[in-house]
Amino acid sequence: MTAPGSLFTEMLLLLAGAVIAAPIFKRLGLGTVLGYLAAGVVIGPVLQRITDTEEVLHVAEYGVVFLLFVIGLELKPSRLWQMRGDVFGLGPAQVIVTGLVLGALAFETGLATWQGSLIIGFGLALSSTAFALQLLNDAGEINSRYGQRSFSVLLFQDLAIVPLLALITILAPGTAEQAATPLIDFAVAVAAVAAVVLAGKYLLNPMFQIIARTGAREVMIAAALLVVLGAAAAMQAVGLSMAMGAFLAGIMLAESSYRHELEADIEPFRGLLLALFFVAVGLSLEIDVILDHILFIIPAVIGFMVVKALVIYGLCRLWGSPHNDAVQIAFLLPQGGEFAFVLFTTATAAGLLSSSTASQLIAIVTLSMALTPAGATLAKRLLHGETREELEEDFEGAGADVLMIGFSRFGQIAAQILLAGGRSVTVIDDSADRIRQAANFGFRIYFGDGTRRDVLVSSGIEHAKIVIVCTQKRETTNKIVELVMSEFPNVRLFARSYDRIHSLYLREKGVEYELRETLESGLLFGSRTLEALGMSEADADKIRDDIRRRDEERLQIQAVEGLTAGRDMLFNSPVKPEPLIKPKRVSVEEEKKAEEAGAAAVGEW
Repeated sequence: MTAPGSLFTEMLLLLAGAVIAAPIFKRLGLGTVLGYLAAGVVIGPVLQRITDTEEVLHVAEYGVVFLLFVIGLELKPSRLWQMRGDVFGLGPAQVIVTGLVLGALAFETGLATWQGSLIIGFGLALSSTAFALQLLNDAGEINSRYGQRSFSVLLFQDLAIVPLLALITILAPGTAEQAATPLIDFAVAVAAVAAVVLAGKYLLNPMFQIIARTGAREVMIAAALLVVLGAAAAMQAVGLSMAMGAFLAGIMLAESSYRHELEADIEPFRGLLLALFFVAVGLSLEIDVILDHILFIIPAVIGFMVVKALVIYGLCRLWGSPHNDAVQIAFLLPQGGEFAFVLFTTATAAGLLSSSTASQLIAIVTLSMALTPAGATLAKRLLHGETREELEEDFEGAGADVLMIGFSRFGQIAAQILLAGGRSVTVIDDSADRIRQAANFGFRIYFGDGTRRDVLVSSGIEHAKIVIVCTQKRETTNKIVELVMSEFPNVRLFARSYDRIHSLYLREKGVEYELRETLESGLLFGSRTLEALGMSEADADKIRDDIRRRDEERLQIQAVEGLTAGRDMLFNSPVKPEPLIKPKRVSVEEEKKAEEAGAAAVGEW
């Protein structure tokens, strides 16, 4: 298993290269993506430690599969409808115009026939979803205006791979029977997509409900992997890309209450495999091909990236983007994409491209990927005035104003106030039964464990204005508060406290606002009792306000002097009750229990 050249040894080398290179390049300000690429180049073409890159690239491509699944999770139908102008307007315009321009250039240079040149043009028109989204995430600009528009273009490009693969079959030389194949393949593909959609709608949610009720997290992770890989395998079986299958599965679960939990479970696999994908791209760089055709490849890389960037800039301006946004999009998407490898390889097998031409094109795409981080940095020098504009988070359930953790009775009432005030609220809870019951009343809450950092990130904590902790157990609340204060120190944190002692603890931790779960209900109940005894409503309200003020002042004193401080601020009866019978002698253990009970009782005072 550990013999040189074995897959195990190769994976060790890839992991070691990623672990070493990524922090170094990040430290130098070059980004992790370029670090992964450099690690692959050193391990493969330079040191020749891994020569068979096809197997590694095949495994690493699952990173793109998981990435498309996560993208699908974030793409709800309502959001797709809001983005329709960019996805189905700017997206097709970019692919068609860029493809035709680059195809014409390829034909004029004599690189291939007009059929092959058309495939070259459309292949180079596609950008790398993996590279672009990683750069946006590293810069924290995925939710900026230009980030959202870039995502829309990338989304259509991912969808365009299917008709482009069919175009290869149409353009390839063959018999009349072969020419009719795309129609049959299209019908099979539509049927497969319909099957995935129906399965997602009627099978996945009930399945995850059953699994969630078991409380076995490892089973939930296994189920998430089964859904992603199963959908990918189903699409691959009918000739579509695995990434498309994962994307469809993500869309089907975008409305699910288990969306955030699934995203958190998949994220480690996505991140690791995507890093390996970038390393594998570096491995696949054919230095000998570049050296043999360097006078063609280097000008071709620069030329096609410049032409593509100019076309993207012009189209973005035509679609209403300001100069700064158009420049950033143009410099983010000028590279070739990972699907170009698929297109060029398929076109070679179909006889549209020669093997030598395909190798040169793959080298061109790989070099363009390597230049993308530098291009994105260069774009900032071409911006005018304000260099960044943030948008309100557009992901439903992941970019709400308020992130509420725990949908207890207390949280349900608080959510009503927020929703009535026109605020969006993301709610996560770890009770499958509560999620199902809430759905019966029209609430959409998400299944997730609020004590896990990855779930909080997936739920949008980095974009929320306020985080509210409404969990029932004191220990759970404390754990969440400590996690949030440690990992997200700039977030505004509100919390429901269990009793007075808990309130003091939360204030000590730095919680901005806390409220005991019984305080306001007890104050209102007492004042209404006074009214029932004949006191006017105004006088009862004054007493209630005075008690509330006294309570707050006493909390501030207790925070400094201890729990027993401020007793003089309490209203109490001066009568000391006498026992009706002679008290019995108590043991030391009973006396200790009594003291603990008294401390607990004082907690509400």
